[in-house]
Amino acid sequence: MIFTELRFLVFFAIVLGVHWSLRRNRARKVWLLACSYVFYGAWDWRFLSLILASTVVDYFAGVRIASHPDEPDRRRHLLFMSLFCNLGLLGVFKYFNFFVDSGVAVLNTMGIQADPSILRIILPVGISFYTFQTMSYTIDVYRGRLTPTHDFLDLALFVGFFPQLVAGPIVRARDFLPQLVILRKRSDILFRPYVLLFLSGFFKKACVSDNISGIVDTYFSNPQSYDALSAWIGVMLYSVQIYCDFSGYSDMAIATAGFLGYTLCDNFAFPYFSGSIQEFWRRWHISLSTWLRDYLYIPLGGGRGATLFRYRNLMLTMLLGGLWHGAAWRFVIWGGLHGFALVVHREWRAALERGARRSPIPALLGMAMTYYWVGLTWIFFRSSDWKSAFVVAKAYVFLDGPGTNRLNPEALFLVAILALAHWVAYRRGAIAIWYRLPRPIFVTGIGVVVGVICTLIASDVRPFIYFQF
Repeated sequence: MIFTELRFLVFFAIVLGVHWSLRRNRARKVWLLACSYVFYGAWDWRFLSLILASTVVDYFAGVRIASHPDEPDRRRHLLFMSLFCNLGLLGVFKYFNFFVDSGVAVLNTMGIQADPSILRIILPVGISFYTFQTMSYTIDVYRGRLTPTHDFLDLALFVGFFPQLVAGPIVRARDFLPQLVILRKRSDILFRPYVLLFLSGFFKKACVSDNISGIVDTYFSNPQSYDALSAWIGVMLYSVQIYCDFSGYSDMAIATAGFLGYTLCDNFAFPYFSGSIQEFWRRWHISLSTWLRDYLYIPLGGGRGATLFRYRNLMLTMLLGGLWHGAAWRFVIWGGLHGFALVVHREWRAALERGARRSPIPALLGMAMTYYWVGLTWIFFRSSDWKSAFVVAKAYVFLDGPGTNRLNPEALFLVAILALAHWVAYRRGAIAIWYRLPRPIFVTGIGVVVGVICTLIASDVRPFIYFQF
């Protein structure tokens, strides 16, 4: 089920109604876990076994790690067992095809023909997200930052909670598990912010992302036929599409959880208004960037040690972050380009600090440069193959398009309008007014917004882009 589908809205209305009608906290958790498994099983019920396997392994690993505080070797072995099981599932189901295809390519260059078609494995929806969640639970228990839960139901609901199950935000156990202990009251829920947040996410996904996806697909399916202006239009529209698609999902996930009385972490903070690539990663996919920082970058050594050592840690983190997004070398290049930009930014900042000067780059210019570089990286993220990626990159960087066809330049006006609306939301003043409106005016305004959204919804519902990761 997709959040913008009618069947999900019906599903959630039933979930919400029954949830608040139950008086006991445990009954609510049982109900939400059952609904979460139904939600995930709607894609393929067979993959529920993977979620259950991760939950069982990490439940027993967490309990056993905490029960042996004075046996570091045993604790370490239990942690490795948990990581091996989780990364093993992720490796088999997400990266098996990737390594097979890479191996076949190597064999073909050696003149040995191989057919990988018989080895195809289906990718379970959301496996990257819930795998990272379960791993963070065991690692935090091992580090002593979290007391393991002895209630299997709580851990199962943490792993399988349907609002963020298939595309994040990546929730930490130490943030979510304490919420399961408290019996929420419906009167404590501030519904207005969640209504606005859900409608905002719905609009971004169903009215913006889905409507411009056809233009983006048209360009990237055959970039050789288009000129340089079309390359810029295609890349800019894709940057809008992926942001509205992914942040729209996150908005709806946070709002959906909020309606049920649970708080999820923010995942986006207007990233395209970033003045540097470092700031971009503090605003884009925040739950992933902080996860990579805490569980990969810092354990590698972080910012300690010699300069080359620190930059090695940064590049490894971004390369692996790129590979997390997709089982293809294009995603590794995407991560590498971001890692390179982060290294350059740190060198630039260090040079300024040595000269005791502030950055001579104006804020708007820094924002434009950051957006330009992020757009370049999106080319490798979106393109279907290497040849197309380099065609688009050449047109984007050198303004040298190979074709004569042109996308409608009026699309640039759409980008400008969306950028203005985004800026208004960024200022937050207009949104704050909604919270203070009298109830009749608020309800009427919401009705008008829903009516506008209904007129702008795309004719076909498209899966969320991050479902493939």
